[in-house]
Amino acid sequence: MPAPDEPLTPDGWHQRFTRQAVWTRDLRRYLLQRVSLPANPRCLEVGSGTGALLNDLPLPPGALRVGVDLNRPFLRLAGQHNASIANVQADGYELPFACAAFDLVCCHYLLLWLDDPQAALREMRRVARPGGWVMAFAEPDYGGRVDYPPPLDELGRLQTLALRAQGADPLTGRRLVSLFQQAGFTTIHSGILGGEWQHPAASSIDPTEEQVLRQDLAPLLPARRLDELLTAARLAEQNNRRVLYLPTFYALAQPT
Repeated sequence: MPAPDEPLTPDGWHQRFTRQAVWTRDLRRYLLQRVSLPANPRCLEVGSGTGALLNDLPLPPGALRVGVDLNRPFLRLAGQHNASIANVQADGYELPFACAAFDLVCCHYLLLWLDDPQAALREMRRVARPGGWVMAFAEPDYGGRVDYPPPLDELGRLQTLALRAQGADPLTGRRLVSLFQQAGFTTIHSGILGGEWQHPAASSIDPTEEQVLRQDLAPLLPARRLDELLTAARLAEQNNRRVLYLPTFYALAQPT
């Protein structure tokens, strides 16, 4: 693991993506049980990264799993973790697949990072077959983030500013249904991932999350103040007082 003030390596990002996949595992299982897919479905994940989510999707053994991402080191790592997944380096705005090629097209914590999420959803809609499914499994909404106890609310406020500075839209969650509508979908099912805690709680800040926080917030406050906030978060966790809730929306729809 790199030092806390160093950028994450591809392996570090895989650890983080794997943790994010765990957060939404129960939701994905629930959603995929509700929809009708063929016995050997063709599945595409746009923005697949290191393959952490695609490898964890509860699909039949004969399913075709295809991942698309622009980051070649991520795709190389995805191939090392699961050689049965087809990894393609491509732009999500111009997917290199025929129309109606997939039964399921999905993304996970992707749309908030895109300049034109409607265009990406239109392209996902194009490559999904009529009667198939397009699913956005997780899009956060930092406008509803809850951090407790004080002064940990400062972490949420600063991370929202850092995301905006990086070009992300931290309010994508609340816009998700509108984005699907603008992409041409009509009947849209949507909801929000619930918040649950067990006490004593597992650490809310794992090593990769702390590294990302340090990288994101370094331009916004002195290192000493960030150290104080992260120390306060750890103490709150140890005392079973830490609450971190980030509203995370999902949506799914069928192309017509």
